[in-house]
Amino acid sequence: MGQETKKKKLHSRQVVALIGVVLLVMLYIVTLVLAIVDNSATGGFFMLSLCCTLVVPIIVFLYSWMWARLTGKKTIGDPETAVPKDGDDTGK
Repeated sequence: MGQETKKKKLHSRQVVALIGVVLLVMLYIVTLVLAIVDNSATGGFFMLSLCCTLVVPIIVFLYSWMWARLTGKKTIGDPETAVPKDGDDTGK
C-alpha cells in the first residue's frame, strides 16, 4: 500500500534509439506494403530501407558515443569497459 511506483526517466540516448527503431520499422512496413501493392516506387523505397538499415544504427551509435564523450560518462562501446581487469581470469 505504501509503496510508491518510481517512474524511470528516459534519457536522450534512449529516446534517440527508440526513434531509430521506430523509423526502421516504419520503413520496412512501407516497403512491404508497396511491394504487395506493386507500386512503381517500390524499388526506391527498398533501396531507402537498405541504406537506412546501415545508416540509422550508425547515427544512433555516434550520438551515444558523442554524448558519452561530452558528459564524461562511460558507454558499452568504450574500450576500457571491454578489457577485463587484472586478476580476472575470464579471458584465459
